[in-house]
Parts: sequence; C-alpha cells; structure tokens
Amino acid sequence: MAAESTPLALPVLPLDDEVVLPGMVVPLDLSDSEVRAAVEAAQAAARDEPGKPKVLLVPRVDGTYAGTGVLGTVEQVGRLADGDPGALIRGRGRVRIGAGTTGPGAALWVEGTRIDENVSEPSPASGRGYPKPGHVTELVKEYKALATAWLRKRGAWQVVDRVQAIDDVSALADNSGYSPFLTTDQKVALLETTDPVARLKLATQQLRDHLAEQDVAETIAKDVQEGVDKQQREFLLRRQLEAVRKELRELNGEQDGEESDDYRARVEAAGLPEKVREAALKEVDKLERSSDQSPEGSWIRTWLDTVLEMPWNERTEDSYDIRGAQRVLDAEHAGLQDVKERITEYLAVRKRRSDRGLGVVGGRRGGAVLALVGPPGVGKTSLGESVAHAMGRKFVRVALGGVRDEAEIRGHRRTYVGALPGRIVRAIKEAGSMNPVVLLDEIDKVGSDFRGDPAAALLEVLDPAQNHTFRDHYLEVELDLSDVVFLATANVLEAIPEALLDRMELVRLDGYTEDEKIVIARDHLLPRQLERAGLQADEVTIEEGALRKLAGEYTREAGVRTLERSIARLLRKVAAQHELGERELPFTVAEGDLRGLIGRPHHVPESAQEPAERRTAVPGVATGLAVTGAGGDVLYVEASLADPETGAAGLTLTGQLGDVMKESAQIALSFLRSHGAELELPVGDLKDRGVHIHFPAGAVPKDGPSAGVTMTTALASLLSGRLVRTDVAMTGEVSLTGRVLPIGGVKQKLLAAHRAGVTTVIIPKRNEPDLDDVPAQVLEKLDVHAVTDVRQVLELALSPATNGAAPEVPAAA
Repeated sequence: MAAESTPLALPVLPLDDEVVLPGMVVPLDLSDSEVRAAVEAAQAAARDEPGKPKVLLVPRVDGTYAGTGVLGTVEQVGRLADGDPGALIRGRGRVRIGAGTTGPGAALWVEGTRIDENVSEPSPASGRGYPKPGHVTELVKEYKALATAWLRKRGAWQVVDRVQAIDDVSALADNSGYSPFLTTDQKVALLETTDPVARLKLATQQLRDHLAEQDVAETIAKDVQEGVDKQQREFLLRRQLEAVRKELRELNGEQDGEESDDYRARVEAAGLPEKVREAALKEVDKLERSSDQSPEGSWIRTWLDTVLEMPWNERTEDSYDIRGAQRVLDAEHAGLQDVKERITEYLAVRKRRSDRGLGVVGGRRGGAVLALVGPPGVGKTSLGESVAHAMGRKFVRVALGGVRDEAEIRGHRRTYVGALPGRIVRAIKEAGSMNPVVLLDEIDKVGSDFRGDPAAALLEVLDPAQNHTFRDHYLEVELDLSDVVFLATANVLEAIPEALLDRMELVRLDGYTEDEKIVIARDHLLPRQLERAGLQADEVTIEEGALRKLAGEYTREAGVRTLERSIARLLRKVAAQHELGERELPFTVAEGDLRGLIGRPHHVPESAQEPAERRTAVPGVATGLAVTGAGGDVLYVEASLADPETGAAGLTLTGQLGDVMKESAQIALSFLRSHGAELELPVGDLKDRGVHIHFPAGAVPKDGPSAGVTMTTALASLLSGRLVRTDVAMTGEVSLTGRVLPIGGVKQKLLAAHRAGVTTVIIPKRNEPDLDDVPAQVLEKLDVHAVTDVRQVLELALSPATNGAAPEVPAAA
C-alpha cells in the first residue's frame, strides 16, 4: 500500500474536464484567470523556498473537485506555439487534498498530503526494490503489447520505444494518461487508484476495451467501404453499358430508347386517369429512391408495367344498328328469345342515352349484368360471343369452375411473392378495352375454403351500383367496370349465393323444343361437323326425318351437345365407309339408315311402345315430371302392397329421396286413408299391409314436393286396379285435404313431357300463368289441364274401370 508523507500547502490549479497524471508534462494557457492566479501564487511562494514553483493540479468535473490531485512543478513560463502566454507543468506525484488554507496571491490554497507510492510494505505488488512476481510481469507484458499494437496503428513508432523502456509499474500505469480515447471519468479513476498494480490492471482493461471497439469499428467500416465500392463499380458499369447501348442504337439507326425505360416519362405520356396517375407517380418516386438490388424495385416495375398495359382510355364504339344486332343474334342462335330481347333492349337504351348525352350518370355508365341459367348444352357460353359480335365489342371469357381462392377474383396483395392481379383485371387487359363483354362461365361451380369465398368477392364486381369504383388488391386503384357487360352462366340456380343472384338480372334458358333442335342441327351443327369430318356439304346430306329421329329417339336432353356428338359419329361412319370403298358419295342419310350406321335408338317414347311394354301397363305406376340440372325429365313412381302374412305394415320409400319428398309420400298416404271411402278405394288394405313406393334410377338423388300428386295417383291406381293412362304426365304438390298446390319449373317440365312423347299434362291451377313461357309449338301438341284438387287428377289420369267388380290388389313380388 502507498504511504502518506508530510502535509503541504499548495495553490490549486483547477483543470476543467481534464486530468493530469504523475509523469505527464502539459502546457497550460495563462490566459485563464484561475491558471494564471495559481502559477503566480506558486512563483511568489517559491521566492522564499528553494526549488521550482509548486501547484496542485486538481480535476474539476461539472464544478466538483476530485478528492485526489497531482503535485506539479512549473518547469517554464513563456509563449505557447500560438503566441499566447503559457506555462509548462510536470506532474510529480499524487496528493490527497485536505482543508483550505491561506497563501499569497489570488489563488485558492489547500493543505495536501503527498502519497508516497514507492514506500510500501514488502509485497510482490510494489514496483521498485522488490522482484516482480509472475502475474505482475505478465501484466506489464500485456499492457506493453496492447499499447504497442495501438501505437503502431497510429504510426507513433517513437512513442513505442519510450513505452517499452518504462519498467516501473506505477509509471507505466500513469503513462496511459496520454491516451486520447480515455474519458475524463476513466482518467479520474486512474488518478484515484493509488495501488500501482491495481492501476495497471485498470489501464490494461481500458486499453483492451478500446482495441476491441476499434476492431469492431474497423470491421464495420471495411464492410461499408466494400459495399460502397461495389455500388460505385456497379454504377460505373451500368453507365458504361447504357453508353454502349446508346452507341449501338445510333449505329443501327434506331430511336433512342430512353423513354421506354423511363417510367416517369411513360406515366406522363400514358394519359392515365388522375388518381391512377398520382398513384403511379408515387411508385415511380419509390423506384427512383430504391437501389437496383432491392426486391421492392422489381415489384414496383411489375406493378407499373401492369398499370401501363391497362386500356384506361380504350373503348369500342357500340353498334347501334338494333335491327342488325337482332339479325346477328338470330343467325348465330336459334330460339333463346328472352336473351335476344334483353340484349336488344340494352342496345336500344344505350342508343337513346348516347343521343341525349347521358353516357355517364353519377359516375356510372350503362353496363349490364345478366345471369344465364339453364341446363348444359343450350348455348349459354357461345351466346357470349354472339352478344359481343352483335354489339361490336371485344369478348373475353373467364372460367370460374372450381375456383376456390378469393385472390383469383380480387388479386393478391403486392407484398406476396408472385403476386398477380385478379381474373377480372386480367380479362380487361386481355380484351384491350374498358367495355368488353365478359363471360363469367360456370359461376355456380365456384367453391370456398380457408382461402376465402370467391363468390363473395364477385359481389362488388357484379353490383351495378358499386362496380364503377372496383378495387383490385394488386392494383389498389379504382377501376371502372360500369361499362362492362357481364354475362354469368350457371346450370343450377340454387347453387348461386342469394346475395350474388340479387345483383344480376336472371334470364332462364330452359332448353329447346324438338323443332328448334332440328333448325340448330341443320343450320349450325351439321355444317360444323361436316368440316371437322373433312366432308363437303354436297357430299353428305341428312334428311329432316333423320335429324328428327336423332333428336327424339337417339338423344333426350335439354341442349344439343349429345345431338351434335350423334351427328359427328354419323358423319365419321360415312367417311370411314367411303374410305373403305363400302359407300359412294354423295350420300343422303334417311331415317331408315340410322340404325345401320350408329345402332339402335336409346330413348323410345312410351307412346311408341307396345301396350304390354309400357311402364304404366300395370296398376300402381304413374308418370311424373321433374327438373334436374340437365333440364326437365320424366319421373316414374311405382307403388306396391306387401303380403298381409308378412306383417310388414307401414310405409317404405326407396330411390334415394330427400326429406321433402318423403314427407310428400306421407301426405299422399294420409290423404288416401282419410278419403279412400269417398274415392271408392279399399283403404282397409292400407292399414294392414305395408306400402312400398319406389322411384327408379335409385342412384340419382331426388327431392322436392312436386311429386305429391304423382304418388297419390300411383297409390290410387294400385288400390283401384285402374291403370294410369300412358299419355298422361303430372306435377304438383298435394295437401292433406287434397288440394293441388303450385310448383316451379313448369316450362322445363312441359318440354320434357313433349320430348318423352306425352300428350296430356296435368299441372296446378295456380301455375297456369307459367304457360306463357312455354313455346307455342309445344303447347299445340300438349293437352294441358290445370287442376285444383287431386280428385280431378284421378279422374283425368286413371283409365276407366273394366267392370263393376272390386279389383284384386296386387301384392309385392
């Protein structure tokens, strides 16, 4: 430990935010009044004492004096390098500051006790007169090594030699006071540490920390410099590349392509809507600020390319030749009068709005949203092209079947990798016009899962009150869809969400009559298939009777797809026979040639079968009418009674029936049990014997209330033994009191009855207004009876009893 000597009276020379350690020589500016007062007081005191003037150097941090100072001697007084008066002072040793005292001059005098660091108890830590222990030697070596490394980095080779020559532990530790990187607090800590070994440890740790920080700073600076050098090199290379390309363009006589690469110039020249232009210019600003390596730059370029490719100001002029448009629709599609009338009305209204300057009202234009609902093969998809042709607009088709991702409609957010705009935006871009005809095909096949509901995303697209401000998630700018004609196609009306259906104008396509099918086959299907089969129109001719038989007996459908396939098969057969030398051309296909060419008919009408072969040739079988996804169809109901000895009482239903149809069967059975006596039916059998009702085609799900009268008629036929007339088909819901209630799909059902060869149809009285939708040529061939009570149905449908004897009720097989 250091020892303390005799007290001294010394003038105080305060050092603001500076520390002087023993062994240091520092110049001080005498312009400072406190410094000058301390030096003059020391000089005055030195006149009476031998030796150089002595002062006490005390650090003053934030106005507070340290408890330890340094005894300093004024070596010389003169001029500093800048010409100001100054004094050169050398630190001699540490002094512990005591109480204040008096002395000459204006300086502050204090009593201090000299700390003698060379006088200590015999200890390995003492610096002189004792052998250094191993750990002190290692500490000295470490400090010298660290100090040498730091000085060499600064190029101070002379100072390196001076540090290496210091052997005293205390002097070596105090030598760190020259380090410019030490803070005032760190130097004060060195000053107040009186033990030389502890002080050297502290100085070593401070130097080690500084070198570590310097290494980190050098590493960061090196990385930054390398990055800057790379960017500068890339910048220079790109500039050189641009210069080379420019020289090549000039050499080849091409126009300067700078404008195509300058997005700002392209945006300014594109004539974009104001809000779109502002959004595009903001993105251009971001692009100019981003580096070439930034992935955001690539996203912005892709977005700008998409925006600039959109036909913001492109619109086709509508053809206002209403009669001409009607002729185009009639030439390309037979039938479908509802759709043709709607398109004609739309064009007429557009023409009048244009004539009166009402093209845009409330920011919205006069677009249209139509939903074409009907069975497959009736021409819904091809109708879209015809509508576009008639209006003189561009046509684009968007297939929605199986789409389950909401982003397919509204687009992805630009933050996703591989983001794309939605199908609506892509359709507009593909059409190259802001007012195309967009066909949304199979809108009833849209699904939903964890990625969202695409049908819900279509709500804004198909709402005429909202779609003039449609926002795609990718574009994020308003897109005006109010001038687009949307045609949505669907097979099943119930599969379309109600909110979406409410935004569209519904147009039903219920299928073709047989006469319409003949016209379609003659004018459209046959010429197309002749071309595909490589035949000329004068080489193969199909008579109208053959076409009628193809439509009536070889196919039974609402549309014409199967009919077209049958014609294609027929023509392929003729072409193959000609190539094999079995048939000469030209050839006319007559009705009798069909069986030899394409086989037997698959659908023979009930009226054309022999009485014993007909489905209704036994009691308990009735013909009903139903609506399926493929249009209308006939539906047979079979009823039987179980043997009373089996004891199987109750009602059994088969044929994969829904809950509503099962309830209709219960109602039919309850009505006959309560009114059987009135109808002269042996209702006692209904109590003791089990009733079984079956709907053939058991693999096909069936549901709905419209088979109620058919089941009642089948049970009445079974109990009475009277056959159901072969030429009669019926539809209607039945109540417990025997009333016949209205149902839906009258047009499809009557078309199905006509196709099946039925001549008499029974419908509810309240459905009589629906007959206006049925084609006149179909009504001419059908005897339609509108009834209100099931008793009227039984009178019309059941054949007269053969005799007055009670019939024998057949048991189940």
